[in-house]
Amino acid sequence: MNVEEPLASVPESAWFVSSYSSGAGGECVEVAAWTGALHVRDTKDKAGSVLSLAPDAWIDFVGFAARHPV
Repeated sequence: MNVEEPLASVPESAWFVSSYSSGAGGECVEVAAWTGALHVRDTKDKAGSVLSLAPDAWIDFVGFAARHPV
């Protein structure tokens, strides 16, 4: 479920690098929990697209990723 929310409403201080990011400068994403939604963006393209998910959709996504590691 995509939660409609303007990106400008998520403060920079709310974003953190995902613990699942490689740290080698490759596939890094940032996550922010803000106003009842979880937001995901590319660390290297902070002004780019943001995926916003309702909490239950985030739980489903993380569970799926844990069961299907790359």
